[in-house]
Amino acid sequence: MTPSNPTQGQPARLASEYSGAVGKILARVQAAYPKYIDLSLDRLTTLLHRLGNPERSLPPVIHVGGTNGKGSTCAFIRTLAEARQWRVHVMTSPHLVSVTERFRLAGALVQEDVLAATLEEVEAVNGDAPITVFEILTAAGFLLFAREPADLAIIEVGLGGRLDATNVVSAPLASVITPIGLDHQSFLGDSITEIAREKAGIIKPHCPVISAAQDAAVTQIIEAAATTLGAPLWVMGRDVTYRVLPDGGMAYSDPHGDLTLPAPGLIGQHQYGNAALAIATLRGAVNDRMQNADWAAITQTQWPGRLQKLGGSLLSHVPPGWDIWLDGGHNPHAGHALLPTLRNWQDRPLHLLIGMKSSKDIEGFIRPLLPYATSVLAVMEPDQYDAISVADIVAASGHVAIPGPDIVSALKKLSGETGRVLICGSLYLAGAALRRDNVFERA
Repeated sequence: MTPSNPTQGQPARLASEYSGAVGKILARVQAAYPKYIDLSLDRLTTLLHRLGNPERSLPPVIHVGGTNGKGSTCAFIRTLAEARQWRVHVMTSPHLVSVTERFRLAGALVQEDVLAATLEEVEAVNGDAPITVFEILTAAGFLLFAREPADLAIIEVGLGGRLDATNVVSAPLASVITPIGLDHQSFLGDSITEIAREKAGIIKPHCPVISAAQDAAVTQIIEAAATTLGAPLWVMGRDVTYRVLPDGGMAYSDPHGDLTLPAPGLIGQHQYGNAALAIATLRGAVNDRMQNADWAAITQTQWPGRLQKLGGSLLSHVPPGWDIWLDGGHNPHAGHALLPTLRNWQDRPLHLLIGMKSSKDIEGFIRPLLPYATSVLAVMEPDQYDAISVADIVAASGHVAIPGPDIVSALKKLSGETGRVLICGSLYLAGAALRRDNVFERA
């Protein structure tokens, strides 16, 4: 299913999630230019020029694109760099609870008053020129990063790559491409090859590229782009390999040598691949500064909303002894990535609470999960941005799912022997769940 209106639900999201002064600024921007997604570099390039081109004064940049695992890969890179006592800026999206999560300045999330002041400055310079919310946030991030000294800036692509607002960075330290799958087809193209060409647009002349293992056709596109631009390329599964050891650790190998490492701090079989990609990025791009790095620091990585075990107020709605987990994966690739974990969870009944955005492949996400579920409940939170209806999720499940219709109501319906709950299908649903759980920490 594709969205008939990409701006649907956005004003409500601005009101509920972008609170205070930040919310007022972004609401004004949204009202002046209602398009939520409008892929182009022209508007932002003009604005950045008026701001003095802060994107040219950033610390060395690692630019992370792809479809799945971008946020986790950024988190692993940050952990490894900070283990070297580097000062690291990070720009990611979307946020889960607070917009300040998008910007980490030299090790700490930006304070809301600092972000508000920077956004006001950017808004004033932009004047009445059209600009999207993501573009003005990106400009603010570049301004913040240019003004605060750091050793590294990790910047996550918002959507696509070639025309994404973050792609104004001209010479990154490295371009990273995580696994590419079908997502955002209404903006990037209907085929995996069309999407891959958009994602490969972040590759820059002579700048190292590190790619996750991809479908053969996708790898060919990445290889062709790298060759054309003279960009050195490492591909996972070819130049870089890893395997999970019997004790849960990881054996890693690349052209610089071999490592034996403990299990990553993030849960899930797919996180080994994300951790290996992060290690390869630093070893491929800055190995001369990382020779004695503590690569075992991957055990310390945390990233909310990715197979995260909840421990707050939501537990009061299920019987004693039950577990509640949360995952923000939202496309078929993410659904398949959950399968190794679900196979390991067969020690107790599993109950899925699924809520998704209207632009996603609902059937493709749900279908692989159904054999492992004791029950499936379709949910839609009142403040879940651009959510698909409960009835549509029920239909997409082949009427296996029943209406929740929201997280708390669904949890209260569960009973029986000690069970496990997985809330999944959307990062926006993950954010709503964290707000309901009342334990989100501003790390």
